[in-house]
Amino acid sequence: MEKSVLKDNVALLSSDGEYSLFQFRNVTIKFLTGTNLDRYTKILEWDHGYLVVLCRTKSAPDKEEEDYIDLLPILDNLYIDSESFLNPIKDVEVHYE
Repeated sequence: MEKSVLKDNVALLSSDGEYSLFQFRNVTIKFLTGTNLDRYTKILEWDHGYLVVLCRTKSAPDKEEEDYIDLLPILDNLYIDSESFLNPIKDVEVHYE
């Protein structure tokens, strides 16, 4: 594992098929992204639950596209207190095993 993966204040973003996975500490949130997503390639911005990312899609695998993820409604739907969950997160990294 990369050194940054072990940091206590770093969350990880990846995808598995049509699902995205957001992992922080011992919590993994899996949410539907869409059938066209191939993989995330870079985090451009992290703003307390809002992500701007670069990703590759199946329809254009050689081109990176900008996309946006808002975790707040996802956390609310899962009855996770967004403030206490998001406050310790200082950075998000793309991580595939």
